[in-house]
Amino acid sequence: MERVLIIGSPGAGKSTLSAEVARLTALPLIHLDRLHWKPGWVECGKEEFAAKVQEAVAGPRWVIDGNYGGTLPIRLPHADTVIDLHLPRWQCVLGIVRRAMMHRGRTRSDMADGCPEQLNLEFLIYTIRFGGGGRRRIERAMRDFAGRRIILRSRREVHAFLETLGGACA
Repeated sequence: MERVLIIGSPGAGKSTLSAEVARLTALPLIHLDRLHWKPGWVECGKEEFAAKVQEAVAGPRWVIDGNYGGTLPIRLPHADTVIDLHLPRWQCVLGIVRRAMMHRGRTRSDMADGCPEQLNLEFLIYTIRFGGGGRRRIERAMRDFAGRRIILRSRREVHAFLETLGGACA
């Protein structure tokens, strides 16, 4: 594992898992949210974002977390491992609500500066629906992936995986 993508539903724990994988493997950590968002929750343009992602995957070693399905064709050919979080939707929604309460009004370390945590109905609905369209997009993109794919379906499986790397996540 030298180039690791961590993907899955919003609220599944991608950022937490990626930080722990990076710590345990000494791989550089890249959060796509930090590349995508500008202060005040302003999205960068498609071309600008694609260029940032292209630059990120050019590195020899990394852990990258985030979905951004439009950039999977850029990221997948460079990855040797994909960790795909398939947690139940209710856990993902609960994860978002918990995260919003914990970081309310503050910017998380995995988020771009000037983007304080917020909770909105549109994002919760997107998360609930992710198991349909979002999951299908990932499955289509993964068809030609030649590397190792690790699917984790529960918090217990996430913890067990981290133990194989020599650690455990809270």
